[in-house]
Order: sequence, then C-alpha cells, then structure tokens
Amino acid sequence: MDQKTGDIAVNTRPSHLFYVTRLRRPLVDRAEGIYLWTQDGRRFIDGSSGPVAVNLGYGNRHVLDAMQRQMEKTTFAYRLHFENEPAEELALDLAGRMPGGLEKIFFVSGGSEAVESCIKLARQWAVATGQPKRWKVISRMPSYHGGTYGALSVTGDGALTDTFSDQLRIMPSVPAPTAYRDRDNLSMEERGLKYADMLEEKILAEGPESVVAFIMEPIGGAATNALVAPDSYYPRIREICNRHGILLIHDEVMSGVARTGQFLGGDHWNCRPDIVSLSKGIGSGYMPLGAMAAPERIVRPVLDMGGFQHGHTYAGNPLACAAGLAVMQEIDRLGLIDNAAARGEDLLAGLRGLAERFPFIGDVRGKGLMTAIEFVADRETMALLPASINIGQRVLDLAYERGLIVYFRRVKGGVQGDCVMVAPPLIVTGAEIGEIVSILGDAIAAAAAEFGLPVNG
Repeated sequence: MDQKTGDIAVNTRPSHLFYVTRLRRPLVDRAEGIYLWTQDGRRFIDGSSGPVAVNLGYGNRHVLDAMQRQMEKTTFAYRLHFENEPAEELALDLAGRMPGGLEKIFFVSGGSEAVESCIKLARQWAVATGQPKRWKVISRMPSYHGGTYGALSVTGDGALTDTFSDQLRIMPSVPAPTAYRDRDNLSMEERGLKYADMLEEKILAEGPESVVAFIMEPIGGAATNALVAPDSYYPRIREICNRHGILLIHDEVMSGVARTGQFLGGDHWNCRPDIVSLSKGIGSGYMPLGAMAAPERIVRPVLDMGGFQHGHTYAGNPLACAAGLAVMQEIDRLGLIDNAAARGEDLLAGLRGLAERFPFIGDVRGKGLMTAIEFVADRETMALLPASINIGQRVLDLAYERGLIVYFRRVKGGVQGDCVMVAPPLIVTGAEIGEIVSILGDAIAAAAAEFGLPVNG
C-alpha cells in the first residue's frame, strides 16, 4: 500500500524496522550508475552518494563479478583461523596509497569502528612506549567521528552526545576552523594559524604529558559539511603535534577514497598523519568495510607488548575485501580521482551560481565532489536563519520530491546552521552535474517562496 507525501508515494505496509524517526520512504527496486528507481517506477538522482559513501556508483559489473567469484570460494574466514587472499591484496593496495610510512592496515566494517580502532591503537601505543599518562584525545567542536561510545567521546556535536554524556568520558576539544564565518581584520592565512594555535593552547592547558592524540577531519563531514580550513592550518597542526609528541589522527571516513580529487582529503596539503581511519568509499556501498592505516613504528610496540587489544568478528572478511579491492581497481581504471577533481570544479561553479541567485546562501565550500552550501539570514554578518524555519530539511524534502537526493545537517552543534551537502558518486558526468544543480535550484526557489526569502533576478 502506498500513500502520497507531496509528490512521493511512500510505503505504508507495516514494518518491524525502526531507525532514527518514523519517516517512511518508497521501496527501492534497483540502482545503476548515479540513479535509483523505486518499485512504482520513479527515478532518483543520488546527489549525496547515500551518506557520502557510494563513491563508485551503483551496479558496477567489475565489483559484482569479483564478489561473485569470491562467494563461490568462501564468504567468511575468521582472521584468527585463516589468512585470506582478498584481505592481503587489499591491505597491500591501500598501504601503497597512504602517505609515506602508513604500511600497516587493520580492517573493520564501518567508520565508527575505524575511529574506535585509531583511538585504541593510540592509547595502547602510549602504554607500550612508557607513556601511560597519555590518554586524552583532543578533537574539534563541532565534529563528527561516529556513533559508538569511543567515537562519540571525540565527537563535537551536542545533538548526538548530550543524551549519553553521563556514560561518556568526553574528551577536550578546540574550535573547528570555521574561518569563513569570522569577521575580523585577519587574512585567511592568519585565521588558519589562529585556529591551529588553539590546539597548542589546549595541549598546554591540559598538560602535554596527558595528551596522546589530536583527531580531525581534513575536510569536514557531517558536523561541518565539507569544511575546508585555510591552507596555513594544516602544516601548523602537524608542527604542533610533532613538538609535543602527539599523534595526529586523520578521520578520512567521508573525505577519503578519491572523494575530494585526491585519494585522501589530507593529500591536498601533504599533511602527513600518524594514523588514518577509512570507510564509506572503500566498500562504496557494495559491502560494509572500513580500515585503519598506521605505521610500523606505532604497531610494533603494541604487538610486542602482547597484541592489539581490539577486534571485530568481520575484520578482514574475504567477501568485503574482494569488493573493496575491486572498488580500488575501478577507481584507477575509470580515472575517478581526476574525474572527482574536474567535476568538483563544475559542481562548485554551479553552486556559486545558486549563491548569486539566492542571497540567503552564505557560503559555498568543499573539495572535489564533497561540497556544501550554508543558508544564512545575512551574508555579511553570517547571522543564522531561525532554526524553526528548518530550511535545510525543507530544501532536502523539496529536492526529494523532484527526484534528487541531497544530504542535510546542521553545523552549529547539530541544532543551528542549516547546510545541504552535495556529493554525487565519482562517476558523475558534467551533464549530470548540470541536472543536479538545476533541480537543487528549483528546490531552493520553492523554499524561498514558502519562507518569503529574497531571490535575485
């Protein structure tokens, strides 16, 4: 049974599933390329790659064939009983794509697991190297690093953490480098240094001997929607971590795997991390898969101490790793790093065109095919629109009614600062970018009419 919501027929058959809300959606039938079709025949453009995860797009034959070949061998082999070829080959492939020295790979099933792995490795490294007082992991406010308890402890988003704060040991944080909002007399380079120096101030306040790591998203994800710091920020962060013997963890769960026009988001600045978390784009929606990359110099003392006290049932699953290896091969064969860079420029140009049309778009940002627009009441002051308007959600809904899926999140602690992220699969063409921008523009125009917001031209 279907029921109409706007122009969308949603499934109303009783369901035993529950997720975030009671929201119902149409039943999906099939997907190919950047498109999905519902059982009633409607076509949707996936302008957000799901939750910025389906980097390769849907229905890639090479990946499906690789999975089929592996399924005919075995779908599971527990890592404590057997090694398996797909995991070994994928680890070798990923190690070759990492910044220099990150040659050890630990597989998991998702982003939260990957971040947990990074935090636990950092702590065990500190203990193994005679630095047991180092346990604090400084993060940024706002930021998003996952939904499990360890990942939540370094997540700077009150909307997600407040309910669980009594059960968490919330870690220290520094302001995220939202330099585009600042209204001061500093240059962007000076602002970047200002935000980076806040990390050193926090380290000194906490006591350098107590801090084991700083975790950051090189390009912001859910909590800051494609936030890019000034170029000066990245080398100063590396310098500060070096000075105090602190590990730099890059959370590349969303920004990694060719998404931004480099294999890792941090590669844009040659900012070498000590540990990297990866997920989303590795499995690209074909299988749950994630990874941690770390150097031998960190892994060796942990293993020498008795082993890494961490693990998951599906770590290094042969079917997941076969899919991941095929995804890596397709990224290379299709030239998707270069395509993400080129189509990203097209997308940013299109979004800047929308900003000229809609004065309540206060910022357009991103790298490659990880971009966002932020809605404001006043572009000069960056004053926010009232949260009650909920314009980000309304634009998402209006775009969905028009057959376009985008990503909505608030970027001021999850309660204010409406943004829409646009991040289509990396196989997207220039013509498809044009269609995405056109539909999004129609949705924003409809929202502007509803809320009485200004439109140019």
